[in-house]
Amino acid sequence: MSLKLHVCPAGPIETNAYLLTDAARGEAVLIDAPGDVWADIEPVLKREGCALKELWLTHGHWDHMQGVAEVVRATGAKVSAHPDDKVLLETPGVMEVFLPSTIKLAPVRTDRWLAQGERIEALGLAWEVRHVPGHCPGSVLFWCETEGVAFCGDAIFNGGVGRTDFPGGSMAMLEKSIRGQIYTLPADTRLYPGHGDATTVAAERAGNPFVRG
Repeated sequence: MSLKLHVCPAGPIETNAYLLTDAARGEAVLIDAPGDVWADIEPVLKREGCALKELWLTHGHWDHMQGVAEVVRATGAKVSAHPDDKVLLETPGVMEVFLPSTIKLAPVRTDRWLAQGERIEALGLAWEVRHVPGHCPGSVLFWCETEGVAFCGDAIFNGGVGRTDFPGGSMAMLEKSIRGQIYTLPADTRLYPGHGDATTVAAERAGNPFVRG
């Protein structure tokens, strides 16, 4: 990659946040914001002299949005998400009933609602939004063709796929999303998931036991 990628697992279940920095431009983008992620990314931003301009959410589940409010207060970053997760983001109390009482969630104010196939210009690069529901209604991935990377949240993992037993989940829908929106990416595209290690489209097409290529 021409920009720097910082993988920042954070929060109670080690959810991956991805900080993309471009020191030459003095700008950064954060993909997902698990709890307490600000403590990890603040020193990186200072060290590289970057201002966090945008925060992109792959979906609205609590472990990906728990740290949004803190990050936005500190940076003023603009938040982007898919409208199918509006309820989760704006009224996160619907998720708290399933969580330990120690976990509290603040509502997220979204500045831009994303759509399937939308193009975003950020860090001097073109990004494509792909809607990949199944794990969560508003799941999206962010693909940069020139850099050969896609940040896919919990739609697919290295050798696995996201759970579909949460409200709004559907294995049939997730399989359709993976086949139509992930396996159609170039084979050498590197996939960065919401949990665990990175993988590639080729590796998952060939060996993912849940959705065969």
